[in-house]
Amino acid sequence: MLRKPIEAVLFDMDGLLLDTEAVYIVALQAAARTLGREMPLDFCHSMIGVPGRECNVMIQEFYGDGFHIDEFRQQYSGHARRLLETRIPLKPGVVELLDFLAARGLPLAVATSAGRSTAEHHLGRAGLLDRFSAVATRDDVERPKPHPDVYLEAARRLGVAPARCVAFEDSNVGLAAAHAAGAMAFMVPDILEPLPEVRAKCVQVMPDLHAALALLQAEL
Repeated sequence: MLRKPIEAVLFDMDGLLLDTEAVYIVALQAAARTLGREMPLDFCHSMIGVPGRECNVMIQEFYGDGFHIDEFRQQYSGHARRLLETRIPLKPGVVELLDFLAARGLPLAVATSAGRSTAEHHLGRAGLLDRFSAVATRDDVERPKPHPDVYLEAARRLGVAPARCVAFEDSNVGLAAAHAAGAMAFMVPDILEPLPEVRAKCVQVMPDLHAALALLQAEL
């Protein structure tokens, strides 16, 4: 199933390693209500995998002139911080998968749409930061997902050609980025199922990270 040899593994963060996407949606809707607005769930879903800067533009355009995006972002940040202050939840199977890959000696990197401070904070709070040789973020590249830049940067930091990397993603936007970078891209859906055009770019769609582990155990 995989082009061999596999020399590295790349991971998205939110919704793939960390069970945070649902938390962000709660915070988005709470922030909107604080300002006397409603944010439909389908609009929240349209921002999954999209970096914060680009989400700001989407939100401003959604509500139009007179909407105070800076106030909204302040409210959103406060809600998200309170929701995550106790712990950063992991997706099922993360620890087992990372343990297996570490035992095989494969270098690992994160390729995330989050900013660097958020990525390092969340990975650190979740106890995962030290497991990765590199973390590439939205702050490190010119173009966000679905462009391939952050995956190309993650592979570059590991010193591995993207074609020799397996990449795991949970979102349509992210999977498109991993595929465009030339990585062997797998989708582990979180909230959204893969679109038909995205499914065609996947090596395989997997139900969870336990299934990803089983596949890699068979292939490596």
